[in-house]
Amino acid sequence: MSGQNDEIALIDPNVDPYRYLGIRRNTDDSIIRLPESTLPFATHLSLVFTKDLIINPTKNTLARIIIPRKILNSHNNTTTKLPLVVYFHGGGFVMAVSVDSPYLQSFCETLVAEIPAIIVSVDYRYAPEYRLPAAYDDCIESLHWIKNNPDELLKKYADFSKCFLMGTSAGGNITYHLGLQVAGISEYLKPLEIKGLILHDAFFGGNERTQSELRLACNKILSLNVSDIMWELGLPIGSDRDHPYCNPMVEIKSNENLFDQVKIQGWKFLVIGCDGDPLIDRQTELSKILKEKGVQVVDIFNEGGFHGCEFFYPKKLKELAVIIKEFVRG
Repeated sequence: MSGQNDEIALIDPNVDPYRYLGIRRNTDDSIIRLPESTLPFATHLSLVFTKDLIINPTKNTLARIIIPRKILNSHNNTTTKLPLVVYFHGGGFVMAVSVDSPYLQSFCETLVAEIPAIIVSVDYRYAPEYRLPAAYDDCIESLHWIKNNPDELLKKYADFSKCFLMGTSAGGNITYHLGLQVAGISEYLKPLEIKGLILHDAFFGGNERTQSELRLACNKILSLNVSDIMWELGLPIGSDRDHPYCNPMVEIKSNENLFDQVKIQGWKFLVIGCDGDPLIDRQTELSKILKEKGVQVVDIFNEGGFHGCEFFYPKKLKELAVIIKEFVRG
């Protein structure tokens, strides 16, 4: 996969990590965001309908509803409702990814058409302008927004009793922490009923390096120095990488009852990763300890690949869609 990595990483993160992240760092540690460089991505707008809605105008956060056109074009008298996937994108909490990013839109369109499901793709504020827990707070707010102000499309076509939280990379981290935060207040989210959490290439860290991080330290997609910078800019000031936001093992080891509400709710976890991702050891460790704690877990760890490879290769994205479809429909 090294050749494919080289094709995708137009900016080598090992040479210019800040430019790779789309930022320039000033001497006073403030940042300037650079114009986004985009790669061409195929879109599938013929297969889906999209609608953007503001979540919080003061924070400038929004969500994009993505729905299969075939359900809109159905002339049946009875409307078949689809599972609802609330999706949180990646970017290490720092990169200026949004629902408008072409690769993210293409990714969500494919999942919507293949599962099929309705996706609500959620934007949140970036670090370091807004450090964690700002992203968590924004994403929790998005769930209350769906509950309290459901768009007509969602009311008509989304099955609120089959809701799944999903995230890629930093979004996988958000999904994990969000799940723990809302498990105990699930009654307040009704009619939204969460059934499972989908962690795709989840972004976690820690002070001690893992074997996969060292093995893939100079990876062209997620190099170790880029991970370090993202955590430095994303975590609360003064925190290290053993902060619970970054390293879930810290909180798991200190709180025996951490997953009690998750188990009471009967939620399932789907943990997806690949051994070409420097984060694979952290993902497998989390999956293992979740199982040991009695949480329902399905894990899929593939050989080869790289962090977020499904965004760049349609065949891998189709394979991911099949895995998610089985989990959601199961």
